[in-house]
Amino acid sequence: MRTGRVVTYVVLIGAALLVIFPVYYVIAGSVMSPGQISSYPPDLFPHGFFTGNYKGATSSGTPIGQQYLNSVLQTSIITLSQLITSVLAAYAFVFMKMWGRTLLFGLFLATLMVPWESIVLPNYLTITSWELGGHGLTKTYAGTMIALVLPFLANAFGVFLLRQSFLQFPVELRDAATIDGAGHWRFLSRILLPLNKPALMAVGLYVFLSAWNQFFWPLLIGDSASRRTLQIGISQLNDAEAADPGLILAGVTLSILPTLAIVIFGQRFIVRGLTAGAIR
Repeated sequence: MRTGRVVTYVVLIGAALLVIFPVYYVIAGSVMSPGQISSYPPDLFPHGFFTGNYKGATSSGTPIGQQYLNSVLQTSIITLSQLITSVLAAYAFVFMKMWGRTLLFGLFLATLMVPWESIVLPNYLTITSWELGGHGLTKTYAGTMIALVLPFLANAFGVFLLRQSFLQFPVELRDAATIDGAGHWRFLSRILLPLNKPALMAVGLYVFLSAWNQFFWPLLIGDSASRRTLQIGISQLNDAEAADPGLILAGVTLSILPTLAIVIFGQRFIVRGLTAGAIR
């Protein structure tokens, strides 16, 4: 028993180090001087705190600051929109009787099987052909927040996860709320959502991470560097400053800090939310 436990902990610690080391080296390398980064054998620990990499990244030709704000705004809009649409759709699938409800939910799940790469071109052609205020998106709105977030305002994964969580809700409480005169909106906002916070947090964190790490769509739809997101800016730093890896590591650090904080502080919500409905 003791030998097996020791072996288990050794394997787990080794696996954890393999996962954590790249993240550690990115953060540590972002505060290393150019000479220390290029030294051989490579240093694993910074000698002091060198801020020149961050200054160089933010003052380079790539507008990292504006792109950071674009990423924050884009991610916030997508996360909020998917939470709203997922909650309303999941509520309808569970608590509202309608013909073909099971078939319609199956069609929702079928959209998860469609690769994003196969619909990116139709999405691009559709968005750029629409007009807002008499102007086509290609002329006025290409690369703006409207074009960045429009294809991602709803997603079937959140609907599926929240539906599974809502199915665990006791039918007796729903009947009691109806007898007390609670309508759909009051029951949803006052009773159902407060009791399903783990699932809501799991959906929100999943959507946030997915939206924050988007690369291809902002690259395709953006028409200028100032209208693109942080992930695009990091790749531009790589192209423009390939001889200075410190700038690239600084940009990557700025990118992973929000996601790292969310994973660390929201891990328990992700686990509880994703396992909702596994045990009835």
